[in-house]
Order: sequence, then C-alpha cells, then structure tokens
Amino acid sequence: MSTGRREDPAVERLAIPVPGLPATLAATVTVPERTAPDAVAVLWPALGVKADHYRAFAAELARTGFAVVAVDLRGQGASRPRPGRATRHGYHELATVDWPAVLRAVRDRFGTLPVHSVGHSLGGQLSLLHAAAHPGAVDGVVLVAAGSVDHRGFPGLHGPRVLAATHLTAAVAGAVGYWPGDRLGFAGRQSAVLLRDWARICRTGRFEPAGADRDYEALLAGATVPVLAVSMAGDRLAPVPAVDRLCAKVPAAPVTRHHHGADAARPPDHFRWVRDSGAIADRIRAWADALR
Repeated sequence: MSTGRREDPAVERLAIPVPGLPATLAATVTVPERTAPDAVAVLWPALGVKADHYRAFAAELARTGFAVVAVDLRGQGASRPRPGRATRHGYHELATVDWPAVLRAVRDRFGTLPVHSVGHSLGGQLSLLHAAAHPGAVDGVVLVAAGSVDHRGFPGLHGPRVLAATHLTAAVAGAVGYWPGDRLGFAGRQSAVLLRDWARICRTGRFEPAGADRDYEALLAGATVPVLAVSMAGDRLAPVPAVDRLCAKVPAAPVTRHHHGADAARPPDHFRWVRDSGAIADRIRAWADALR
C-alpha cells in the first residue's frame, strides 16, 4: 500500500496493489476532522460508479466518527488498468482478491478498529459474498440500495425488462470483448466476465460466478455476519423485493432492515440518496454502535 500526496488535512489517497496482477486499486481515506476515528467504513461503489461520487456520503460517515475508505472498483475511476479484451475478472475475483487486498490495507492503516463493508448496489452484493467466504474479515456489512438482480424480485413487467437488459449487455460484452459502457452511457467500461456473472444471477437468482472454486450459495446460507440492509423509496434498480431477496440469502445472519425516504417529497431512488445522506450515515452509526 502506498500513499500519495496529502491534499487535505482530513483526506489522503491510497494505491493498493492487486496481488498477482499489474493493477492497483485507488482509494480515498476520509477521517473525522476533530476526533480520532473509532471504526472504519470501507465504501464499495455500484457498477460503473466512481468512488468520488460518494464524497458527500463519506463526509457524513466521517462526521459520525468513522474513518471512511472509498474504493474505486477494479478498472473504474482512478483504479488501473481499464477493462479491455484481455480482462477476465468477475464476481469471484473481486470478492476473493480485491476485497481482501483492500481490507488488509485497511487493517494495516487502522489496526484493531471495527471494520464494516458499506456496499452500494453491486458493491453490496460483493461485500456479502466476501464476508460469507471470509468469516471474521469484517465486523458487519451494510447494504445500501443493494438487492439481488434476480428478475423475479422486480414487479410487473420490470422483471422481464431487467432480464432482457442484463443479457443484452452480456451479449454485447461477449462480442466486443468487454462492455463499452463509457461509450454507450451505461455502467462504465466493464469486464465481459463480470457482466456475464451479473446476467447469470438475473436469470437464475443464484450466485455462481465464473471460475469460482467454492459454493457461494452454501457460504451465504451459513454466514453469520451482522447485516444492515437499507432500501430506498423510488428505487427501480433495487426495489424492496429485490433487497429482501438478497437478505434471504443469509438466513443465519442477524439482518436489520430499514426503508429510507418513504415520506420524502422526492424519493431518494438508487442514486439520488447520495446527495442527502446524513440520515443514512446516522442510521449506520447507530447500527454499528449496537454491535459493540
């Protein structure tokens, strides 16, 4: 782990090597301004979303006493290299290589402080897979607008549309060699393997990523990591049934459910919640404190 130039008294930049690859994961660390942190929130983005998108959310979490490590997923944002035709990572590699690499760096940086994975959408799915495959690696998992992409978790005609959309993106990614979302305006540039894993979950409802050397469904069923799952009013990409389907994957885990923004004049939806995330940060803080 190497640190770059310190740009702000409360913020630092990190470059975390990906083991066995000529690749690095970029991360931004935000710490409370006036007190030492008493816990760490590792913030994992949604598909194709840069870590910088969560800057306001990271500041709110830091306000409550967390040190926040916001990570650009492999090939996204400032992480390198960008996905191309030779890229072969999917859910399995992210959950078993990238997540552990970042958490090792976090433990090196913050010692014995409690560490929680806070994952938005895809980041939440992968955080749950990582925690199931690595018991004890984190003290808790927070799912923010993160649901199963199983098409049966979407109401009405939205389910078939999601099924068609995920398989179309997977087919295009397979034909091109990667998903050119940076040119098509959806989900950024992505590994074809990752998109095929995503489409498989949508079709089957099961986490069976390509190249996996373990049974993730069985690992999830036996996971006991504490989970806070926050769904968002107006969220068409992770509606309440989809969030509940993801939570149902971990029947042995203590799951706390919260639905956010039902009384808001403008529902927070899948992405807009980041703009006004103080209440969500407070909810996460209270949940983390209750685990102690």
